[in-house]
Amino acid sequence: MGKVGGIVTGFIIVLLVIGGFMCTEKIPAGYVGVVYNMNGGVEDEVLTQGWKFVSPTKKVTEYSIALEPSYMTADEQGDSPDDESFEIPTKEGASLETDVAFSYSYKLEEVPNTFTRFRGQDGKAILKSFIKPKMQAWIKEITPEFSMMEIVSTKRGAVNAALTERLGERFEPYGIVIDNIALADVRPDDETARAITEKIQAQEALEKAKVNAEKDKVDANRDKEVAQINAEKARIEAQGQADAELIRANAEAEANKKIAESLTDKLIEKIKYDKWNGELPYIEGASTPIVNIKETEKTE
Repeated sequence: MGKVGGIVTGFIIVLLVIGGFMCTEKIPAGYVGVVYNMNGGVEDEVLTQGWKFVSPTKKVTEYSIALEPSYMTADEQGDSPDDESFEIPTKEGASLETDVAFSYSYKLEEVPNTFTRFRGQDGKAILKSFIKPKMQAWIKEITPEFSMMEIVSTKRGAVNAALTERLGERFEPYGIVIDNIALADVRPDDETARAITEKIQAQEALEKAKVNAEKDKVDANRDKEVAQINAEKARIEAQGQADAELIRANAEAEANKKIAESLTDKLIEKIKYDKWNGELPYIEGASTPIVNIKETEKTE
């Protein structure tokens, strides 16, 4: 009886351990669990991360409340084995194949409603059945606002920002947070790729022409400034020379004036006297008198 009792006790302990293990639920970090009670429906309180004891009559459905990365791509690095890349329209009516990367999470205070709205689907199931299809459809509504060139190269950042903002607003009523939407890889067809290349080359040529024109304008302004500087320099030099000549002329005139003012009659007579050699002039000829002043000139 003792041996049988021991076996029964051991069996009960094993059952309790197994039952206890089956009644525990591990909530990963960054996740919460919505508890559905088969007898009373969805419970208001959600389970946070860690090991939790859950009655066998209850079911826990997990939702990520931290941003989770997701991809819609043909690459094997995506979170689905299927090719989830798709085509988007442009303003010109062209089509571009694109991959999309984004982040998503569920609002903590909304997860019980999310559980009810999506009929008990967990976060991963909602991602596949609702988030990705809606994202594809809503992106196609927005990209026609942008040209092919803007989507492929010139305004990719602005396109991604517009997608993130506007799709975030559309998913918000569902208790879903969407962030960092990016057209990760845009692949035009061959004809579109050639058109893009030609347009880029034309734009580069135009930019180069603008740069050259601006350089020519700068050079022309510089030459004009140099010519103005040289002209001003020549004017200053000419003015300086004219001023110098005027100063010399004024000085000479002033000197002559002073000399003229200093020549009195008596001084003139004295100068004549100082110059005279003591000889009187003489007259030659018979009928016409000629005063010979050669000797006087020689003396002077």
